[in-house]
Amino acid sequence: MANPKTMSRTQEPARKPPPAAAPAAAAAPPAPAQAAASNMMMELKVTGHFMALPAGLFCIVNEPAAPAAQNFGLPGVRLSPPPNGARNVEISGFRPDGWLSATGDAALVRVTNGPAQILVTIYQLPNQPDSAPKLQVRQLLVGADAPAAAQAAAAAPPGAGPQAAGPAPAPVKADVVAHIQTRGDVGAKFGDWLGERGSENWVEGFAIVAPKGVSPADLSYQALLGRNWLSPWVEAGQFCGSRGVALPLLGLRIRLQGKAAEHYDLTCSAAFIDGTSTGPVGNDAICESDTLAPLEALQVSLTPKVRKTGRAKR
Repeated sequence: MANPKTMSRTQEPARKPPPAAAPAAAAAPPAPAQAAASNMMMELKVTGHFMALPAGLFCIVNEPAAPAAQNFGLPGVRLSPPPNGARNVEISGFRPDGWLSATGDAALVRVTNGPAQILVTIYQLPNQPDSAPKLQVRQLLVGADAPAAAQAAAAAPPGAGPQAAGPAPAPVKADVVAHIQTRGDVGAKFGDWLGERGSENWVEGFAIVAPKGVSPADLSYQALLGRNWLSPWVEAGQFCGSRGVALPLLGLRIRLQGKAAEHYDLTCSAAFIDGTSTGPVGNDAICESDTLAPLEALQVSLTPKVRKTGRAKR
């Protein structure tokens, strides 16, 4: 017979131990695409500054830095008008992309109603305290002169100059193009004069097209902006100087190198608004007036070298 005490108790089922916690999953390695993207990106140090300038015309130069060629041209600088007050500031760079690299690039800034602020944005490599740019600001014209020169250019009648009279000449492929005060862009062939002597309309910028068979890198040029002060070198096909800021060039310098120098002779002549002239000067020589008068007309000649093929006499 069963024990009553034993019968009054209910037998509880055995409890199962709680399941063991699953081991923490190890962090998944980054996907190959993510790793490649992280290696492709480089974080730069970017800072913005306001620079106050009085009325006038200025040239801002990013002075050359030795490691710039290995550092993508950094430290780089960009100039821009401020969000408000931009109507008082005009900026014209010597490079079409607007950058001022640490290879001596420059930009022109005209302030018509000063003082005015311009925004200077600096791009530097990280963890390099010595990579700050060395900016140089040079005033070219005082406040009263810069607007007057610009207004004189704007007030000139459209098409002023000798090309306005008579039927338009047949279009020709220009080897040299210059931006001339009151006239705009004018072109000429090698060996022809570009600009009107005696007109007192100065040249504000120019470009030279490399002839067939000449690499643009072998034909470069500079603009003379002041005494012993030249713009950065630009390659053939690029504009050197300014448009619309009423800054005259005081001369120019043209350089042939490489195979171009082996096959061509280069000469340059120039006339200036004070009646003086200079040239022809040869390769890599500065074509300027002793008086530093603004450039009025120029002549660039590029002629193939004559090779002597005759036999030597016995």
